[in-house]
Amino acid sequence: MIPKHLLLCAATALLMAACASSKTAVIKTEVPARPAGQEDMIQFAAEPIANVGIGVVGLGMRGSDAVERLSFVPGCHVAAICDLLQDRADASLQYLQGKGLSANVYAGEEDSYKALCEDPAVDLVYICTDWLHHVPVALYAMEHGKHVAIEVPSAETLQACWDLVNTSERTRKHCMILENCCYDFFELTALTMAQQGVFGEIIHAEGAYNHNLDPFWKEYWNNWRLDFNSKNRGDLYPTHGFGPVCQVLNIHRGDRLTTLVAMDTDPFNGPKHAKAAGMDVDFKAGEVTMSMLRTEKGKTVLIEHDVMTPRPYSRMYQLVGTDGYAEKYPVQGICLRSEGSQNVDYQNLGGEKTYRGEALEALMAQYQSPILTPELAATAKEVGGHGGMDFIMDYRLIYCLNNGLPLDMDVYDLAEWCCVAELSRISLENGCAPVEVPDFTRGAWNKVNGFTYAFAK
Repeated sequence: MIPKHLLLCAATALLMAACASSKTAVIKTEVPARPAGQEDMIQFAAEPIANVGIGVVGLGMRGSDAVERLSFVPGCHVAAICDLLQDRADASLQYLQGKGLSANVYAGEEDSYKALCEDPAVDLVYICTDWLHHVPVALYAMEHGKHVAIEVPSAETLQACWDLVNTSERTRKHCMILENCCYDFFELTALTMAQQGVFGEIIHAEGAYNHNLDPFWKEYWNNWRLDFNSKNRGDLYPTHGFGPVCQVLNIHRGDRLTTLVAMDTDPFNGPKHAKAAGMDVDFKAGEVTMSMLRTEKGKTVLIEHDVMTPRPYSRMYQLVGTDGYAEKYPVQGICLRSEGSQNVDYQNLGGEKTYRGEALEALMAQYQSPILTPELAATAKEVGGHGGMDFIMDYRLIYCLNNGLPLDMDVYDLAEWCCVAELSRISLENGCAPVEVPDFTRGAWNKVNGFTYAFAK
């Protein structure tokens, strides 16, 4: 019989060997050299535009809503609208005309967007198409001198991310991801609290897009979204949960993402939806996909994707700090270390102080986001758009363009938040192997220390 201590030594040696092996088994991703003559877009500010002419491409669910919201945002006007379907363009034009406004209309052809991008009345192309058309429209727009703002997910492949980064750097045009969840009221306040040290140092965060889409599949033009899920594996829609926590973690503003590992379930409900829609496919997307990421400074992130099960809507949004914790789902709450000494009670498993309900509201009222004035908050809630966060997002985009300021979210945010789609697929297809997260800033991730909002002086 082999002595127990020798068995333990052998087991330890095997574990150490496995760990050492895993360090060398990280799948590498390419970071192409920055082309000659290009510079990074960190804190890039374009010339001010007093009255931003906006061209909205894609007038489905998100695009038609955007046309209506933007008509309330000061400092801009909808100069042009575009859709493949003429009736959608007509409906948005009718809305604008009902408010005494007008816009150039481009519709009916696959490449109608090109005429919009070439329209001299347009300064910003606001892209709300199906996912597969996000990048072609954005690239064409930047090549024709327009800033771009792209609905989520703005890109689905690493190549698309790099194409957007390089084109933005070369043309010196903004390329912003329209991640509205960064402007939800809880996230704005929790970010301010984190920046003021309420939670200590944030060391872990969680985000998700858990949203049962059963009632919505048929609402997508030509069934494009279900089709995309059927043909692609991985976290296909990561940014709603990921974007807000990346801001808290100062990604490419003092820290950077380095490694991703993903795991998923088999598809269960997905094939049923596809069959009901008349699709005969080998369904790819797992029912639940989980991705774990690690940063250069030893922080971690967990994000989830689930659009097929009936669990309640959740973006998770959890911040774990050395001295505190915040959560938005399933019940909003903040936990902080209890002050002073207390008797040890081993029956009481929670020794922290928890704030919920009125106590939470009173605590969070002390940490108003610098961008959220009472007037803006009131207007956002009145105009709407997911409770107001869509309007705040639009307002900040136009405010920054009006004043020639860096945008809250740049092309590197777009690439870092969207690259999870392909990186998670690579990990899954290689037995949940760790994958390197490319540095889209190409070494500029530490030029700025901490996420901040820009304001006019």
